[in-house]
Order: sequence, then structure tokens, then C-alpha cells
Amino acid sequence: MDAANAQAVTRLQIVRVDEGRVNERILASEAKVDYRRVEAASVKMPARFVSAEGKRLFVRMFATLQLNAHFISTLARTRLDQEDVVRVEGLLRERLEATSALLDKAIDGAEALFKAHGITTAATYDTQPLDIEVSVLSSAGRRYLELIAKLDQLMPLLQTLEIHEIITTREVDKQRAAVKRQVRGVATVARNLAAGLRKRMNAPVPEGPAVHGVTSQELPLAEPVPPPEPPAEEGAVKVEGPTDAQSEVGAAVD
Repeated sequence: MDAANAQAVTRLQIVRVDEGRVNERILASEAKVDYRRVEAASVKMPARFVSAEGKRLFVRMFATLQLNAHFISTLARTRLDQEDVVRVEGLLRERLEATSALLDKAIDGAEALFKAHGITTAATYDTQPLDIEVSVLSSAGRRYLELIAKLDQLMPLLQTLEIHEIITTREVDKQRAAVKRQVRGVATVARNLAAGLRKRMNAPVPEGPAVHGVTSQELPLAEPVPPPEPPAEEGAVKVEGPTDAQSEVGAAVD
């Protein structure tokens, strides 16, 4: 028996590693999403998530974002003015881009700390990665999938910095919570924007000018979505931003 096989046997004798049960529990704990009414074509894209945070956010939030983005771009477009739909699509795209840029800065900051302290290896997980083929319906879905992948990339970097005592456990917890809040917030924005369009579609349209001479078609669709605030200092592993995604979108149409 060579040295590599001997080490593998020793490891199996001492440590019981995950064989996929964790992923099964994550998938089983979430309600199944009904795509039967979606008639659009999709691009099948492979995805892999290794962190607990990345796996759970994908399972819990990706379908929320994707189905609401599909409603905005496809279903709402059949009954509402094109300019209104384009405006809402722009709000969602702005939030996706702002959050993506924020995660990029956090990853760059973590990698800068690795280099400054001579760390060459990141922490790895003993649980099995979640490998899945994702049916992506739109560019918003693709961007959100990439966003979750960036979060998944950042998580072991933060853990490594904590293990080497470069940043404290408290700071890691704070940054982890901030990142998750930002990524969840994008899906919440999509849901709120879709709800505003749905309300607009179901509202009766008056024949003539409404009160104060404003027709229903002239009512504002949503408030602008402010981008998340940038990190406090260059190279810092910080992700700050709005804590309440619903307040950013505002009421769609009353």
C-alpha cells in the first residue's frame, strides 16, 4: 500500500465524512417550486456550491428571483405598457449590478489580506458540494446565479481569515450576515417589483383623466432603487448596504 492510500485509509478510520446527506437535507427541507406554467425555453447551466450559505441561498431564493423576473419580462409585457416594464427591468438590473460589484470588492479585499499575511491556501469543506444543473430562464436569472456563486466563493475566504486570526469571529459573523442580506435582498426586490406590476395589471383602468387630471398610465410604477453603499475602506472585507429591501423599492402603484 502506497503512502497516499495509507493516508486515505487512516482518514476514513478516524473521521466520518459527509457522503451527500447534508445536501439531501437541504433539498428536502425546501418546498418544491412549480415551473409547470412556465412555457419559456431555458439554458441549462451547471452550478456547484460548496458553502452552507451558498447552498441554502440557492435553494431558497433562486426560484423566487427567477419566477418573478420571468413574470416581469414575459407575462407583464403582454398587458402593460412596454416602457413601464423596461423601467422595472432596469431597477432589477441596477440592484443586481450593484450587489455584484459589492461582492467583487469584498472578494478582492479578502484576497488582499491573504497576500498581505502570506496565506496561500483557503479553507475547504468536508461536506459534499451541491452539483446541480440549473434551468436559467433570463439574463436576470443568470446574473443572480453568478451572484450566489460569488457569495459561495467568499464564504471560505472569510473562514480562512478567521482561522488565521486576521479578522475576529465577530467580524466574520457580521460580514457573513451582511452578504447574505444583500443577496436575499435582490430576490426580495424582484418579488416586490413583480407584485407592483401584478397589482397594476389587476387594477381597473379609468376611461378618462383620474383625480387631479392624472390618468392611471401616468402613475409612477416604483421608486428608484438606491445601490448598496460601498465598503468603508479600500481592501477591507466589508459588505454594507440597506437592511430592508422592501423599503428600497417602495410601493409599486397604489
